[in-house]
Amino acid sequence: MSQPVTFTWAGFREGVRLSVPLLIGTAPFGIVCGIVAQGAGLSYLETFLMSGLVYAGSAQLVALATWTHPASALAAGFAAFVVNLRLALMGPVLAPWFDRLRGWRLWTSLFVMVDQNWALAVRAMNAGERDAAQLLGTGVPMLLTWVATSMLGRVLGAGLRPAPDHPIFFAALAVFICMLVTLWRGRRDVLPWGVAGAVALLTARLLPHTSWYIVAGAIAGSLAGAIRDRVRA
Repeated sequence: MSQPVTFTWAGFREGVRLSVPLLIGTAPFGIVCGIVAQGAGLSYLETFLMSGLVYAGSAQLVALATWTHPASALAAGFAAFVVNLRLALMGPVLAPWFDRLRGWRLWTSLFVMVDQNWALAVRAMNAGERDAAQLLGTGVPMLLTWVATSMLGRVLGAGLRPAPDHPIFFAALAVFICMLVTLWRGRRDVLPWGVAGAVALLTARLLPHTSWYIVAGAIAGSLAGAIRDRVRA
Protein backbone atom coordinates (compact mmCIF):
# COMPACT_ATOMS: atom_id res chain seq x y z
CA MET A 1 0.00 0.00 0.00
CA SER A 2 1.36 3.43 -0.92
CA GLN A 3 2.13 5.97 1.79
CA PRO A 4 -0.59 8.59 2.43
CA VAL A 5 -0.24 12.06 0.98
CA THR A 6 0.18 14.76 3.63
CA PHE A 7 -0.32 18.52 3.61
CA THR A 8 1.74 20.08 6.39
CA TRP A 9 3.17 23.40 7.49
CA ALA A 10 6.64 21.88 7.22
CA GLY A 11 5.97 21.01 3.58
CA PHE A 12 4.78 24.55 2.92
CA ARG A 13 7.95 26.01 4.48
CA GLU A 14 10.07 23.65 2.39
CA GLY A 15 8.26 24.90 -0.71
CA VAL A 16 8.96 28.51 0.26
CA ARG A 17 12.65 27.65 0.63
CA LEU A 18 12.73 25.93 -2.76
CA SER A 19 10.96 28.88 -4.39
CA VAL A 20 13.92 31.27 -4.01
CA PRO A 21 15.63 30.32 -7.32
CA LEU A 22 12.24 30.41 -9.02
CA LEU A 23 11.63 33.95 -7.79
CA ILE A 24 14.90 35.07 -9.38
CA GLY A 25 13.69 33.69 -12.70
CA THR A 26 10.15 35.00 -12.26
CA ALA A 27 11.15 38.61 -11.58
CA PRO A 28 12.40 39.57 -15.09
CA PHE A 29 9.47 37.69 -16.63
CA GLY A 30 7.04 39.73 -14.54
CA ILE A 31 8.79 42.98 -15.39
CA VAL A 32 8.50 42.16 -19.09
CA CYS A 33 4.76 41.49 -18.70
CA GLY A 34 4.35 44.82 -16.92
CA ILE A 35 6.19 46.65 -19.68
CA VAL A 36 4.09 44.95 -22.35
CA ALA A 37 0.91 45.76 -20.41
CA GLN A 38 1.90 49.42 -20.33
CA GLY A 39 2.54 49.34 -24.06
CA ALA A 40 -0.92 47.83 -24.61
CA GLY A 41 -2.50 50.69 -22.70
CA LEU A 42 -3.48 48.88 -19.49
CA SER A 43 -3.84 51.04 -16.40
CA TYR A 44 -2.12 50.25 -13.11
CA LEU A 45 -5.31 48.70 -11.75
CA GLU A 46 -5.86 46.63 -14.90
CA THR A 47 -2.26 45.41 -14.80
CA PHE A 48 -2.62 44.48 -11.13
CA LEU A 49 -5.87 42.57 -11.69
CA MET A 50 -4.57 40.78 -14.78
CA SER A 51 -1.40 39.62 -13.02
CA GLY A 52 -3.23 38.60 -9.84
CA LEU A 53 -6.23 36.87 -11.39
CA VAL A 54 -4.90 35.47 -14.66
CA TYR A 55 -1.47 34.74 -13.15
CA ALA A 56 -0.03 33.12 -16.25
CA GLY A 57 2.90 34.87 -17.85
CA SER A 58 2.84 33.17 -21.23
CA ALA A 59 -0.95 33.55 -21.50
CA GLN A 60 -0.73 37.22 -20.50
CA LEU A 61 1.95 37.93 -23.10
CA VAL A 62 -0.03 36.18 -25.84
CA ALA A 63 -3.24 37.99 -24.84
CA LEU A 64 -1.45 41.34 -24.79
CA ALA A 65 0.07 40.59 -28.20
CA THR A 66 -3.47 40.36 -29.60
CA TRP A 67 -4.62 43.49 -27.76
CA THR A 68 -6.23 46.08 -29.97
CA HIS A 69 -7.87 49.48 -29.42
CA PRO A 70 -10.65 48.99 -28.63
CA ALA A 71 -9.60 45.69 -27.07
CA SER A 72 -11.21 42.49 -28.30
CA ALA A 73 -11.98 40.59 -25.11
CA LEU A 74 -12.94 37.51 -27.14
CA ALA A 75 -9.68 37.38 -29.11
CA ALA A 76 -7.49 38.03 -26.07
CA GLY A 77 -9.43 35.57 -23.93
CA PHE A 78 -9.27 32.84 -26.56
CA ALA A 79 -5.52 33.34 -26.99
CA ALA A 80 -5.01 32.97 -23.24
CA PHE A 81 -7.27 29.91 -23.18
CA VAL A 82 -5.30 28.18 -25.93
CA VAL A 83 -1.99 28.79 -24.19
CA ASN A 84 -3.29 27.59 -20.83
CA LEU A 85 -4.72 24.37 -22.25
CA ARG A 86 -1.32 22.90 -21.46
CA LEU A 87 -2.31 22.99 -17.79
CA ALA A 88 -5.01 20.43 -18.55
CA LEU A 89 -2.19 18.10 -19.60
CA MET A 90 0.12 19.05 -16.73
CA GLY A 91 -2.37 18.74 -13.86
CA PRO A 92 -3.07 15.01 -14.21
CA VAL A 93 0.64 14.30 -13.86
CA LEU A 94 0.28 15.36 -10.21
CA ALA A 95 -2.82 13.20 -9.71
CA PRO A 96 -1.09 11.07 -7.02
CA TRP A 97 -1.05 14.25 -4.92
CA PHE A 98 -4.15 16.08 -6.15
CA ASP A 99 -6.49 13.08 -5.93
CA ARG A 100 -5.94 12.99 -2.18
CA LEU A 101 -6.54 16.68 -1.50
CA ARG A 102 -9.91 18.28 -0.81
CA GLY A 103 -11.36 21.75 -0.36
CA TRP A 104 -9.11 24.79 -0.08
CA ARG A 105 -5.95 22.67 -0.16
CA LEU A 106 -6.77 21.42 -3.64
CA TRP A 107 -8.12 24.66 -5.12
CA THR A 108 -5.38 26.96 -3.81
CA SER A 109 -2.73 24.52 -5.00
CA LEU A 110 -4.29 24.45 -8.46
CA PHE A 111 -4.53 28.25 -8.57
CA VAL A 112 -0.82 28.79 -7.86
CA MET A 113 0.37 25.95 -10.10
CA VAL A 114 2.53 27.27 -12.92
CA ASP A 115 5.17 25.69 -15.12
CA GLN A 116 8.11 26.27 -12.78
CA ASN A 117 6.71 24.98 -9.48
CA TRP A 118 4.89 22.19 -11.33
CA ALA A 119 8.28 20.97 -12.53
CA LEU A 120 9.61 21.01 -8.95
CA ALA A 121 6.53 19.17 -7.70
CA VAL A 122 6.87 16.48 -10.37
CA ARG A 123 10.50 15.96 -9.40
CA ALA A 124 9.59 15.75 -5.69
CA MET A 125 6.73 13.35 -6.36
CA ASN A 126 8.90 11.11 -8.53
CA ALA A 127 11.49 11.09 -5.72
CA GLY A 128 8.87 9.62 -3.39
CA GLU A 129 8.04 12.76 -1.40
CA ARG A 130 4.45 12.80 -0.12
CA ASP A 131 3.89 16.32 1.28
CA ALA A 132 1.70 18.06 -1.30
CA ALA A 133 1.91 21.39 0.57
CA GLN A 134 5.26 21.92 -1.12
CA LEU A 135 3.46 23.00 -4.30
CA LEU A 136 1.51 25.67 -2.42
CA GLY A 137 4.69 26.74 -0.63
CA THR A 138 6.45 27.43 -3.90
CA GLY A 139 3.36 28.93 -5.51
CA VAL A 140 2.44 31.64 -2.98
CA PRO A 141 5.82 33.48 -3.07
CA MET A 142 5.80 33.20 -6.85
CA LEU A 143 2.34 34.75 -7.08
CA LEU A 144 3.31 37.66 -4.80
CA THR A 145 6.55 38.19 -6.70
CA TRP A 146 4.72 38.03 -10.00
CA VAL A 147 2.23 40.74 -9.06
CA ALA A 148 4.93 42.96 -7.55
CA THR A 149 7.30 42.71 -10.52
CA SER A 150 4.47 43.18 -13.01
CA MET A 151 3.59 46.44 -11.30
CA LEU A 152 7.26 47.43 -11.33
CA GLY A 153 7.35 46.71 -15.06
CA ARG A 154 4.25 48.83 -15.55
CA VAL A 155 6.03 51.75 -13.86
CA LEU A 156 9.25 51.23 -15.83
CA GLY A 157 7.42 50.79 -19.12
CA ALA A 158 6.18 54.35 -19.06
CA GLY A 159 9.77 55.61 -19.20
CA LEU A 160 11.65 52.89 -21.08
CA ARG A 161 9.31 52.05 -23.97
CA PRO A 162 11.64 49.33 -25.40
CA ALA A 163 11.43 48.30 -29.05
CA PRO A 164 9.52 45.06 -29.81
CA ASP A 165 12.80 43.25 -30.62
CA HIS A 166 14.57 44.37 -27.44
CA PRO A 167 16.56 41.55 -25.71
CA ILE A 168 14.52 41.99 -22.53
CA PHE A 169 11.62 40.20 -24.18
CA PHE A 170 13.76 37.04 -24.39
CA ALA A 171 13.36 36.64 -20.61
CA ALA A 172 10.03 34.83 -20.99
CA LEU A 173 11.45 32.23 -23.39
CA ALA A 174 14.58 31.83 -21.24
CA VAL A 175 12.45 30.76 -18.26
CA PHE A 176 10.87 27.90 -20.21
CA ILE A 177 14.22 26.79 -21.64
CA CYS A 178 15.69 26.58 -18.12
CA MET A 179 12.73 24.47 -17.00
CA LEU A 180 13.65 21.76 -19.49
CA VAL A 181 16.87 21.04 -17.58
CA THR A 182 14.97 19.80 -14.51
CA LEU A 183 12.55 17.72 -16.61
CA TRP A 184 15.10 15.91 -18.78
CA ARG A 185 15.23 12.21 -17.94
CA GLY A 186 17.64 11.03 -20.58
CA ARG A 187 17.37 9.55 -24.05
CA ARG A 188 13.85 8.24 -23.44
CA ASP A 189 12.62 11.84 -23.68
CA VAL A 190 14.10 12.44 -27.14
CA LEU A 191 11.09 10.99 -28.99
CA PRO A 192 8.22 12.92 -27.29
CA TRP A 193 10.23 16.15 -27.10
CA GLY A 194 11.27 15.86 -30.74
CA VAL A 195 7.72 15.12 -31.89
CA ALA A 196 6.37 18.03 -29.85
CA GLY A 197 8.90 20.46 -31.31
CA ALA A 198 8.42 19.30 -34.89
CA VAL A 199 4.62 19.46 -34.72
CA ALA A 200 4.74 22.87 -33.05
CA LEU A 201 7.03 24.26 -35.77
CA LEU A 202 4.86 22.80 -38.54
CA THR A 203 1.66 24.16 -36.98
CA ALA A 204 3.21 27.60 -36.53
CA ARG A 205 4.06 27.64 -40.23
CA LEU A 206 0.63 26.40 -41.33
CA LEU A 207 -1.30 28.65 -38.91
CA PRO A 208 0.84 31.77 -38.48
CA HIS A 209 -0.08 34.49 -35.96
CA THR A 210 -2.07 32.01 -33.83
CA SER A 211 -1.38 30.08 -30.61
CA TRP A 212 -2.48 26.68 -31.88
CA TYR A 213 1.13 25.50 -32.26
CA ILE A 214 1.35 25.29 -28.45
CA VAL A 215 -1.65 22.98 -28.18
CA ALA A 216 -0.66 20.90 -31.20
CA GLY A 217 2.89 20.40 -29.94
CA ALA A 218 1.74 19.49 -26.43
CA ILE A 219 -0.83 16.96 -27.62
CA ALA A 220 1.53 15.39 -30.17
CA GLY A 221 4.35 15.08 -27.64
CA SER A 222 2.03 13.60 -25.01
CA LEU A 223 0.68 11.03 -27.46
CA ALA A 224 4.20 10.12 -28.55
CA GLY A 225 5.22 9.60 -24.93
CA ALA A 226 2.13 7.52 -24.19
CA ILE A 227 2.70 5.30 -27.23
CA ARG A 228 6.37 4.90 -26.31
CA ASP A 229 5.50 3.79 -22.76
CA ARG A 230 2.79 1.43 -24.01
CA VAL A 231 5.14 -0.23 -26.52
CA ARG A 232 7.81 -0.74 -23.85
CA ALA A 233 5.32 -2.05 -21.25
